[in-house]
Amino acid sequence: MVWMLCLPSASLLLLLLPCFPAQDGGGNEQPTDVISAWEGDSINIICPMHGSEYQLGMVLRAVRQSVNVIYCPKEKPPRINPAFANRTECSKEGESLRITLHRLQESDSELYVCVEILNIQEISRKTTMVLVKAKSRRPLEQSPLHTNPEQGQSVNITCVLKSSGEDEKFILLRTHVQPGRVLSVSNLNGSEVSPAFGNRLEYSREGNRIVIFLHKLQEKDSDNYICAQEVKGSPLLSASGTMVLVKEVEQACEKSSWDLYALLMVVVVLCCALVCCFLYHVDVKKYFQKKKPNVVYEDMSYNSRRSTLVRTNTYSRGE
Repeated sequence: MVWMLCLPSASLLLLLLPCFPAQDGGGNEQPTDVISAWEGDSINIICPMHGSEYQLGMVLRAVRQSVNVIYCPKEKPPRINPAFANRTECSKEGESLRITLHRLQESDSELYVCVEILNIQEISRKTTMVLVKAKSRRPLEQSPLHTNPEQGQSVNITCVLKSSGEDEKFILLRTHVQPGRVLSVSNLNGSEVSPAFGNRLEYSREGNRIVIFLHKLQEKDSDNYICAQEVKGSPLLSASGTMVLVKEVEQACEKSSWDLYALLMVVVVLCCALVCCFLYHVDVKKYFQKKKPNVVYEDMSYNSRRSTLVRTNTYSRGE
């Protein structure tokens, strides 16, 4: 049953139309934000407002359930869906409207769209996907819990779905660094891969089990990846997620260089220790003592006597 709000008649008819992905005034599809939270937590959904003079207020609409969660008029108190009573509020924040959902329940897992209400039309401004994870049980199984590959390497994420019917849709989401859809798989419409991954993503499916392969990983691919499933008649089902942290190759090289420096330092210390040990066991004093010069003594008295003995008396020759 669709819960209606007291809006101008022109806008009242538009609320009965099927809900489509959020589009701006020119018809261009807007990117989808992703919020992942635990049961009992609170979240904020920011709805942009353009401040037109024809603006009457903002509606937060649950797309899959086709119900309006809260209507925040421009100058009147908000009107809240009874299912969200006492746990939903809205407040103006600059040029935007902040809608807060408190005490989240697993059934709050939904695709929400901000709809700006004007005098003659309504404009969908922004879409937010909310995944509420139950603390007591896991609707979907996912592995591994975390992985730490290097740049250029590949990882695989395995998701076990709750059901495998024609009306179900599987989604792989990023929820922290760059929130958004990575992969959408539907039995009716095939598959759709985010442009950020392009030809770097592959997947295989066998029954309820889906294995996603992410290739040539880059540092910007680091994020928390969550498997989710859309099943008709039930809230969005989600798993615990896989934390992917891609290591930089430069960091690995830097670590190797530091290891090399440490090894060289050890070698230098060992060499110094060997030299000191060698010098300790060798008597080095004799190599540094001054040597006494070799002195040759000559008996000068002998030469003197010898000269006297051979000298001829000049007076004796005349005789």
